[in-house]
Amino acid sequence: MSEQRFSIPQPPFAGPVAVDELLADQPAVRQVGTGLAEIRAGRRLVVLDDDPTGTQSICDLPVLTSWSVDDVRWALQQPTTAFFVLTNTRSLSADDAAQRNREVVRAVAEASRLEGDVPYVISSRSDSTLRGYFPLETDVLAAELERLGSPVDGVVLCPAYIEPGRLTVDSVHWMRTDEGMIPVAHSEFAKDASFGYRNSDLRDWVEEKTEGRIPRETVATITLSDIRLGGPERVQDILSGLNGGQPVVVDAAEDADLQVVAVALVRAEAAGKCFVYRVGPSFVRARSGQQPTPAVDADRLAAILADSTSDLADDDRPHVRHGLIAVGSHVSLTTRQLDDLRSTGRIRELELDVPTLLEPSTRDRHVSQVAVEAANLLQDNGSDGDVVIRTSRTLVTGADASDSLVIARTVSAALVGTVREIVALVKPSFVLAKGGITSSDTATDGLAIRRAWSRGTMLPGIVSLWEPVTGPAQGIPYIVFAGNVGDDRALSAVVDTLRSM
Repeated sequence: MSEQRFSIPQPPFAGPVAVDELLADQPAVRQVGTGLAEIRAGRRLVVLDDDPTGTQSICDLPVLTSWSVDDVRWALQQPTTAFFVLTNTRSLSADDAAQRNREVVRAVAEASRLEGDVPYVISSRSDSTLRGYFPLETDVLAAELERLGSPVDGVVLCPAYIEPGRLTVDSVHWMRTDEGMIPVAHSEFAKDASFGYRNSDLRDWVEEKTEGRIPRETVATITLSDIRLGGPERVQDILSGLNGGQPVVVDAAEDADLQVVAVALVRAEAAGKCFVYRVGPSFVRARSGQQPTPAVDADRLAAILADSTSDLADDDRPHVRHGLIAVGSHVSLTTRQLDDLRSTGRIRELELDVPTLLEPSTRDRHVSQVAVEAANLLQDNGSDGDVVIRTSRTLVTGADASDSLVIARTVSAALVGTVREIVALVKPSFVLAKGGITSSDTATDGLAIRRAWSRGTMLPGIVSLWEPVTGPAQGIPYIVFAGNVGDDRALSAVVDTLRSM
């Protein structure tokens, strides 16, 4: 079978278009609300997040970075419609990613049994620019659910992320740029060293990623016309016709579109259908019954901090008024955002040299030297600057996708090790991690967070604020900042808010 089969010819790219032009021929938006009563009566949404940025669409939901049965039971005991399990699989090898998905599903099944058979549905939350382990993760989830006695009827593919303009229209996935909307396969993200792709039409993308196992013509669709003209009844009818793990591509250009789909899914599941979701952040918000919430301000930050530090009298680390910012992402947007933050003149930067980190004989010494220097800078009350720890900006890639992942993991581990050593010495006023892999590893290894609450976003619909529940990070606001969101001033805006505490 030749590779050409999986590279479906796309229409010529004539250049960016305005979002109004893209949506000009679509029906008017249909409003059904969040359907919160139906959602509360439905299955608990368990979001397996392949990096922690999936939480940036929601507010006040539990987050686990560990999937022991006890941790999952804690999450199930919370009075919420959903919770997140941070798997970080996008940074793992394919075999390790598959095994981690199996472990989480088995822990959820056992925790559900011990909590009285709480009904649940599994969502594989991944990147709104289509990077990640598809179809591997949904295949593994479907196989595990079938082993547990719940064969999957359909795989719901809905990567839309409304706030940054990742929209799906007529099954083609688009993203917003400064020049206008472009098909996502024409973005820098489609050239990802580990998870690149060539197709923007999600039906073709499924055929490409499954290497022809699932042909385009077998992929079902839920269009904006289905959603906006037919409403939940039409969408439920399409969902009810899925069998044997058939994928269905879902259009979305507004939160209201996703709310229609969420209501239809809950009703189809109540009627006995079983689905696995492969989705972007905005779907999670709709399926958990939430509306977009205002960005967190200084007052909200102060209230969260007061609650989380009430029992920390025994913490003898120096409490400093400066924050720590760890930057691992190498996408061009992150570089521009860092440049803008640098232009404010209120940061002190320390660099981890990537070639030094890749040499085992020099790695540990380099990390410790940078950590001690950072801790000293954080305690310098004569300065008003926060401390930025960043990797050198020259991207080092391997000979192939697997080798590139190994390099990324090594560099991320060193950056996170630096954060861990800093936080052992001092207690920053906040910790912000920039980049998906970076923010995941910082949460689990740098700050030893096992359980947390995602309390909202620092900017409208993007950039999560976590409140760690236990461990050395308790009392330290933790900000999860994806590499591929926001405008050039977004990082500076978030840091300005954090400085106002």
